[in-house]
Amino acid sequence: MAEFTAKDVMALRERTGAGMMDCKKALKEAEGDADRAVDILREKGLAAAAKKAGRIAAEGLVAVAFCEECGAAAMAEVNSETDFVAKNPEFVELVETAAEAALNGDYADVEALLGAETKEGKLGDLITAKIAKIGENMSLRRFVKFNDPGCVCAYYIHGNGKIGVLVELETEASAAEVSEVGRNVAMQIASMNPRFVSKDNVDEDYLEKEKHILLQQALNENAELEKPKPEAIVEKMVMGRLNKELKEVCLMEQSFVKDGELSVKQYVASVAKALGKDIKVKDFARFEVGEGIEKKQDDLAAEVAKMNAGK
Repeated sequence: MAEFTAKDVMALRERTGAGMMDCKKALKEAEGDADRAVDILREKGLAAAAKKAGRIAAEGLVAVAFCEECGAAAMAEVNSETDFVAKNPEFVELVETAAEAALNGDYADVEALLGAETKEGKLGDLITAKIAKIGENMSLRRFVKFNDPGCVCAYYIHGNGKIGVLVELETEASAAEVSEVGRNVAMQIASMNPRFVSKDNVDEDYLEKEKHILLQQALNENAELEKPKPEAIVEKMVMGRLNKELKEVCLMEQSFVKDGELSVKQYVASVAKALGKDIKVKDFARFEVGEGIEKKQDDLAAEVAKMNAGK
């Protein structure tokens, strides 16, 4: 039997897009003949994944893996080409496996997580195999894990996995004790999409940029008035508008969706008082499937017109 090296396996993987173990098995079956190994992978439908890799995957699901004992949690987003595939039980299981892999290890980035070992093999190989089997491009887009000492997590999944939120709470309370407040805060984040936890966490670059934009808006408006306002008044207008904007983009400053009489900060404080234990929202992550991905727009009318024109 002809010998082959790890480099040969990698080369075959790059050539076909198939998983590492599938490439190794194909080379073994082909007795080291790379061309024959490609044919073997094609025959098994595994090489087809490479051709699908260029397609836009903007649908998909978000899943969360949660540790009941320690309160740690991880969230992952895996994309598919169509919503139909996103509802496939095998795809759902794949996304859940990705979240569990993120929870069970410490990975610096997506590339590292793709190398995570699962019960069924490396995560990246599982995705490649699903691409070949289901017939659509899929990709692990992002993940996050919260596991800081002295913190517990809560989560909320909306729209059958279209939006996922993780909240990290700094508290001496158990995950069970803060599960309700954590879920309510997570629902707030899913609904209102804040950018920062509080005013104290606002990025300085963001703050300066918004100040500049609001100042220019105020100056332009002021210049159009018959009697322009004094500069001091304009500056107060800018600060007023900035504070109003911060109430919209900072979670703790937002009006609590379940009780408009309270801010989120006041709601969390009331729960902490009732428990007799401090609760601080330390961090959060919000994943919305496909956000920021440019989706292909199919114009059915244009397609029909084009077909008729060609007759």
